[in-house]
Amino acid sequence: MCRNIKTLFNFDPPVTTEEIQAASLQFVRKISGFNKPSRANEAAFLAAVDEIAEVSTRLIHSLETNASPRNREGEAAKAKARAVVRFSA
Repeated sequence: MCRNIKTLFNFDPPVTTEEIQAASLQFVRKISGFNKPSRANEAAFLAAVDEIAEVSTRLIHSLETNASPRNREGEAAKAKARAVVRFSA
């Protein structure tokens, strides 16, 4: 999976439309192999991003959990600590 796609469910504050759109764009880039599609493929590319964003929004809003919401700053700090260990060699 693309490393730039982050978990969006169960955060406080909740996920924004922009975050869902960005994750959808990364997903379509990954599966299509295009960072920026040609003009011939642009309409299909952008339509796929919009459709995936819609489906992702429905999914996130329909999921349920008993776990307490995660803190964005705390998760970012954990990721940074993992990166230090991973790349400090």
